[in-house]
Amino acid sequence: MTLRWQCISVDSTDPGRVATFWQEALGWRRTYDSPDEIALEPPAGTPEDGVSPDILFLRVPEEKTIKNRLHLDLRPDDQAAEVARLEGLGARRTSVGQTDDVSWVVLADPDGNELCVLRALTAEELAQ
Repeated sequence: MTLRWQCISVDSTDPGRVATFWQEALGWRRTYDSPDEIALEPPAGTPEDGVSPDILFLRVPEEKTIKNRLHLDLRPDDQAAEVARLEGLGARRTSVGQTDDVSWVVLADPDGNELCVLRALTAEELAQ
């Protein structure tokens, strides 16, 4: 197959603000930076470099108004610590209709884009 997933694009009224959040959250590098467009890529030389899709933040005039149709799920080693770290970077808890008994935490980035912080995998799950 000749098709490759290159990037995921995120619209924003302030690409710099939301790109900074995701750059800090993921530890990625800026590979392109203009007032209207910022690209993030995984750190050079890591296993994700050249494999994981880039994230492209694009300036648009309108604010986000409804729930995302697409969002990122993040899998940390320590869910509680990662939620606290992301909140420190500007994320906030939000609801997309999830119940209280789910194993993930729903957050919104500084632009209101939803993301989920999943529970850590167990040793048994990692061994599979």
